[in-house]
Amino acid sequence: MAVKIRLRRMGAKKAPYYRVVVADSRYPRDGRFIEEVGTYNPLTEPSVFTVDGDKVKQWIANGAQPTDTVKSLLKKNGIID
Repeated sequence: MAVKIRLRRMGAKKAPYYRVVVADSRYPRDGRFIEEVGTYNPLTEPSVFTVDGDKVKQWIANGAQPTDTVKSLLKKNGIID
């Protein structure tokens, strides 16, 4: 089972709001997930990214791979190196 940390799109059309979730890579983008670990709102100025750093680090230690977008957000906010 390949586990990914990725964004799950929520919100209305043309008004995206994302939840950061841990999901099996075989599940659809907005489908089933294992655990929700944070949120991301790109529409506010500046954009708001809140995440439970301990849970993210624990999932990465257990083998979960963040997607490129989530990895850049985690680096920008100092959660990972």
